[in-house]
Amino acid sequence: MKTGSCLCEAVRYELTGPLRAIVACHCTQCRKASGHYVAATQAEVADVAVQGDSLTWFRSSEAAERGFCSICGSNLFWRRPGSAYVSIFVGGIDGPTDLRMESQLYTESAGDYYTLPDLPTVAQSSLK
Repeated sequence: MKTGSCLCEAVRYELTGPLRAIVACHCTQCRKASGHYVAATQAEVADVAVQGDSLTWFRSSEAAERGFCSICGSNLFWRRPGSAYVSIFVGGIDGPTDLRMESQLYTESAGDYYTLPDLPTVAQSSLK
């Protein structure tokens, strides 16, 4: 089991199932939402228990919702409406994650102020 939270800890969560390796996303929405690219793991929705009442979901596109704390603004989650999976922004996980970044998405949208990680680029359609 792993735990995590937002910056102010008004939203806390427990992850009880297996986690996918980390994927970096360089899309414009992730960069604008986070201030940089996003590094996220993924779990089944049933394996994520959230406590606190300040988690707010923002529908950022037809295909995506982003979960954040309405008090401190921390970005915590990303999901496709109706999906059995939720992406968890790795920076919110407490302590060591024992996860490694294995791939990246939307490298063509990467900011011009950083060098891309030396990782394979995969089509988003290949992810759950």
